[in-house]
Amino acid sequence: MMSFLGRRAASLSRRALLGAAGCTLFLIGAPHRADAAEVKEVRLDWATYNPVSLVLKEKGFLEAALRERGIAVRWTQSLGSNKALEYLNGGAIDFGSSAGAAALLARVNGNPVKAIYAYSQPEWTALVTRKDSGIAKPADLKGKRIAVTRGTDPHIFLIRALQGAGLAERDAKLVLLQHADGRTALERGDVDAWAGLDPMMAASEIENGSVLFFRDPAANTWGVLDVREDFAKANPDLVRTVIAAYEEARTYAIANPDAVTRALVAATKLPEPVIARQLARTDLTRPAIGRVQAESIQAAGLALQQAGVIPPETNVASAVDGLIDTRFNPGPER
Repeated sequence: MMSFLGRRAASLSRRALLGAAGCTLFLIGAPHRADAAEVKEVRLDWATYNPVSLVLKEKGFLEAALRERGIAVRWTQSLGSNKALEYLNGGAIDFGSSAGAAALLARVNGNPVKAIYAYSQPEWTALVTRKDSGIAKPADLKGKRIAVTRGTDPHIFLIRALQGAGLAERDAKLVLLQHADGRTALERGDVDAWAGLDPMMAASEIENGSVLFFRDPAANTWGVLDVREDFAKANPDLVRTVIAAYEEARTYAIANPDAVTRALVAATKLPEPVIARQLARTDLTRPAIGRVQAESIQAAGLALQQAGVIPPETNVASAVDGLIDTRFNPGPER
């Protein structure tokens, strides 16, 4: 995958960005309706797997765009797509960062979200093990303990890897942990493998010699910005304002890679070589959401259906159509 920096002038070093993913399988409570006349603040998440969100928060582009309208901006950190989607479903935020497949799974399970923007095309997940574990391929995971955050892109990636080896989830022993705890469990020897997520995955590689024994960039679904469906319906102008601010931040990130690195180092407390490894695995150049993302998300959804995670009666293609909303695209789909 060509990094977003690699597509710029040769003076910009090759890099890319991070990710992660997830969703909650059950409703946490009905989100409240947002009336355009009542909006006094716009609530967004920021996440280390969404570097554009870090730039947007740091530079204050959205605050500047909304200041004259008397609308404040409130930020909440998401530790994974599962958390972002929980916050959206509970009405705690209006916009949240997730993996595309995680957003689909959330919507199938009753979370009324719309994916409106592609903040990154990442390779943010892989299957990880210790260098002395003897695990070299997904088939070796039979009977092994695997750390994973359920409902996230790493979880979906794991399911698809197991399927490719003729295995199911029940053939391994899944240990349910948040992403950072999964890294710790692997390095301590509490589990045999981990469905990893950057930047923790890059840190484990560099700092502890962990091995990414199975990679498949095409099976990483896109990083998408989700909005509560009721908010988008009531406030389309605010959605466009948020997308315009995201575009300003994305453009700034591409032109100022060092600033992205500094923001990630500050947010993660990880050393620059770790961030550089993470950034080398993500492309920021394709923000318009549409056919390409739909194909990626649908492939993941069909794999989840085959695994029994999505009910057999679900029309996956229809669910993907219901998820993706192209009305707010900043430019033509590429």
